[in-house]
Amino acid sequence: MRLLKIALTTLVISAVAAGSAQAQEKKTYRIGAAAYGLKGEFMQLWANALKTHPLVKDGTVKVTVFDGNYDALTQNNQFDTMITQKYDGILFVPIDIEAGAAAVEKAAAAKIPVVGSNTRVNSDQLVSYVGSDDVIAGEMEAESVIKAIGGKGSVVIFEGPIGQSAQIERRQGNLKALDKYKDVKLLEMKTANWSRAEALSLMENWLTSHAGKINGIIGQNDEMALGAIEAVKAKGIDPKNIPTAGVDGVSDAIQAVQAGAMVVSVLQDAAAQAQGGLDVLMRNVVGPDYKPRSDIWTKYSAQGLSWGDGTAKHYNIPWTPITKENADAMLAERK
Repeated sequence: MRLLKIALTTLVISAVAAGSAQAQEKKTYRIGAAAYGLKGEFMQLWANALKTHPLVKDGTVKVTVFDGNYDALTQNNQFDTMITQKYDGILFVPIDIEAGAAAVEKAAAAKIPVVGSNTRVNSDQLVSYVGSDDVIAGEMEAESVIKAIGGKGSVVIFEGPIGQSAQIERRQGNLKALDKYKDVKLLEMKTANWSRAEALSLMENWLTSHAGKINGIIGQNDEMALGAIEAVKAKGIDPKNIPTAGVDGVSDAIQAVQAGAMVVSVLQDAAAQAQGGLDVLMRNVVGPDYKPRSDIWTKYSAQGLSWGDGTAKHYNIPWTPITKENADAMLAERK
């Protein structure tokens, strides 16, 4: 009888030890975050938001952020690395709507799910897309500038990298707004590649070639809008006299709105796009039992964002215009 008790005790101890070992061996999921480039504040906000996702903070997910350096070939090579190293999933922000498709298809062939975030890629192998409607943002910012100049005058447009979905769709929105106003003339529309420095240089040229004729500035992102404002100031012109708008809601842009140097910055929520994308990706990796962990699903539920069962092909993150009325609150939230 005593021997039986000893045997049972040993069995219980062994079972507890095995359970403890299994708990210690809990799987850590390896996720690659392929960003098109990390020079600008917006994509830095996007990447940093991933680090604060609950699954990353508790160690369930390990995220590696890849800097695509604004180059489609670099992003393609990074996909090769993630495929070779057998990552569990990839969150993708492509620099080119067409060139990124080959990378997605390679990952799909290797049974690695890919979820798009922030910018689109033309591939039916993409599991889902979590981002915002850039046509709406382009229309919103252009409308703000047009109204600020009284519905007549001449404007210039700074475009993003040619071939990226944000550039394509924001241009559609820009032109859609301009088409409504026959007394507004488009003087120039060229790319400054999301770069503040490139926009500054381009604006300097336009201020010379169109001296006294530029009434408004439309930047398809905040960095370019801010670069244009720097050129305006360097020319001795008060930026309040040339209404300017941008997209993203980066910190410098919010401050420019506070100061009256920008009429609006259209905030796209980098944290919502990043964390929402990771939730959707993990639903695909883990399976139907997965429940979203980011609070973005609650934050935007009143505006129509719904998790459902986590398998929708498109999740739309709403835009928020930043104006003088809400700039202080937005900046306080950022800090």
